[in-house]
Amino acid sequence: MSDPTIHAAGKYRRACKYNAFVPDKLLGLPLSLDATLAGLVSEAEAAVRSLNEVAVPALDPLARLLLRTESIASSKVEGLQLGLREVARAEARVETGQGASTTAIEILANIDAMVLAIDEAARVSRFGVPQIVAIHKRLMERAERQRAAGAIRTQQNWIGGNDHNPCGADFVPPPPEELEELLADLCESINDDLLPPVIQAAFVHAQFESIHPFEDGNGRTGRALIHVVLRRRGVAPRYVPPISVVIAGTRSRYIDGLTNFRGDRINQWVEYFADAAGRSARLAKAYLEAVQTLRAEWRNRLAGIPEAPRADAAAWAVIDVLPAHPMISVAVGAAAAGRSKPATYEAFKQLDAAGVLVPLSKARRNQSWEVNGLLDLIGGLESGVLPEAVSA
Repeated sequence: MSDPTIHAAGKYRRACKYNAFVPDKLLGLPLSLDATLAGLVSEAEAAVRSLNEVAVPALDPLARLLLRTESIASSKVEGLQLGLREVARAEARVETGQGASTTAIEILANIDAMVLAIDEAARVSRFGVPQIVAIHKRLMERAERQRAAGAIRTQQNWIGGNDHNPCGADFVPPPPEELEELLADLCESINDDLLPPVIQAAFVHAQFESIHPFEDGNGRTGRALIHVVLRRRGVAPRYVPPISVVIAGTRSRYIDGLTNFRGDRINQWVEYFADAAGRSARLAKAYLEAVQTLRAEWRNRLAGIPEAPRADAAAWAVIDVLPAHPMISVAVGAAAAGRSKPATYEAFKQLDAAGVLVPLSKARRNQSWEVNGLLDLIGGLESGVLPEAVSA
């Protein structure tokens, strides 16, 4: 077992006292909401349900767009930040078998972890610790600290202070010997359905952050659990509300909210979380409408080129999947649209001629195209700003 104080300065090798926080168990946690807060929670749930009312299989690419946005914003909360086009370029490079920066790889891994959370972990009959471990492993297996991927900690960790001991830390989670019982209780709470879904998601997330069972990646894993709860409860069967977009823009309030939860000021945390859930759902719904308008514009452009493709041509199928891929290659387009590579290559030429796709280089090998107008539009979504047509 390593000792981080061995090579530390003398002041960090001195004995000191600290208090580790051991949260109460979630099952049976008392809750009393006044009318105003109960109304806010109800409005948030209604907003998430309303977002999902428009969900049909034909709009699946929009579901991936929201999931992608949530994952990138969740990484941003942890200080993993890249420009919108940098992330999209990195995603396109990885999809064509090329390399990307360490930060980009971590951000893209968070998208993979979110997919695992809502497509697999949320669908098991009984959610348990193995599902949490699987989400964390997917998140961290390509990170610099990949040795800790999927490994529940066996040592004390802490937030803030110094790297050598927990003295002076902002928060010290429970000792390792408390984790098994706390995680079992957390999973039983995820399987329960007595609380309103938004409150359940708020409690599960705050409790997970308080337990902090991994060396790294706790915040991103904990925010994935929000969507596990909302999907299991049937509130968000297809579209995830990008709650992390709101959290990233109100990070200090988010941290204060978690502190309130730990300090028996539960209602203040629920108020913050419900507001974030409702705002993110309304924001997402506005952008789904804006992206559908943009997709209609792409169709008009394609129909207007000389020798426009027939109604059954691959180009129309490719247009349908573009919202999920701000930058796209022929191989990815073919797989997403379910068409052959030769047909998809012809479709890309037609979409290029229509100004729907813009080639990123003149090279023929590992070529990718940017989807015209999409990154500019979702830049507003990732910034938490309503589309112009809605905010006017």
